Amino acid sequence: MFDFNAARKRSELYMNIRKFFIEKDYLEVFTPTLAPALIPEPTIKIFGTEFRNEFTGNLPLYMIPSPEVFMKKLLAAGSPSIFQISQCFRNSEQLGDIHNPEFTMLEYYTLGFDEMDSIRLTIEMIEKIKVSEPEWLSKEPLIITMDEAMKEYAGVDMEKAEDIMYLRTEAERLGLDPPENESWDDTFNRIFLTYTEPSLPADRQVYLTAYPAGIRCLAKQDGRTRKRWEMYINGMEVANCYAEETDRAETEDYFMKEEAILAEERKTTGDVISPADPDFPSITMPESSGVAIGLDRLLAAYLGLKTIEPLLLFPLSDMLTFGKSRQSE
Repeated sequence: MFDFNAARKRSELYMNIRKFFIEKDYLEVFTPTLAPALIPEPTIKIFGTEFRNEFTGNLPLYMIPSPEVFMKKLLAAGSPSIFQISQCFRNSEQLGDIHNPEFTMLEYYTLGFDEMDSIRLTIEMIEKIKVSEPEWLSKEPLIITMDEAMKEYAGVDMEKAEDIMYLRTEAERLGLDPPENESWDDTFNRIFLTYTEPSLPADRQVYLTAYPAGIRCLAKQDGRTRKRWEMYINGMEVANCYAEETDRAETEDYFMKEEAILAEERKTTGDVISPADPDFPSITMPESSGVAIGLDRLLAAYLGLKTIEPLLLFPLSDMLTFGKSRQSE
């Protein structure tokens, strides 16, 4: 059954988003959902397809997991602060609950902001674009560092955790039994996903800041942490943010190392893996902060839902069931 009331709420949400950013003089942009190359991210699986042309030959193309690669090129070319509501695609996702391989993302970049400025902007936005009055919205948002959260919910001292042996010992203390030779980030994530993330308060917005520098990304490093955060509502991860890396050498190093990881994966898995965008490392990003919000999850949070499925007119899980039933006829 189609939920047209949810569809109306989605339409209202998108109109509110556009009104919020346009009133703040952001430029709405529209970038491609197909790309010949992407930012290398080994943790994200992608969809591939092919452009066929009798004159130019065939060219592999990839469905974007986010519009980041294009939006950052616009910023580097001198655009003002920008925002976009776009369809994004991630392969090997779970079906149902809070996952769908095709989903809607709001991404916005603010010139001159760092990640803490983006928290203030996002809190303001979440209030002004609301389509209901959920209880969590009446509670003061919690802003907590990763150090504080890991200490409170898992008993792990993140300063000591830079030593892999300490981190492994802590994982064993918590009964997680990490495999021998597991990487630092995998052991950290094992603890974080088992103990810390599920313990974050579910009755308000939670902004988890200052992620470990050992988890590589295109956010600026600040000592042993990175200037990034993730936001949770009702226990769901809804948003993430970076103070964007502006050092070209750091970006080039990131691309080189992450592409090496993906090259190794090409040898051992059947995953579709795009080439790294050859132009991206040479762009000069202005001082800015970018935020990405999963709008299906945000709408579910506004409406008090624990799953995004009722909000999707055509969830992939239903379409796959339809396909199987047709094959059995």
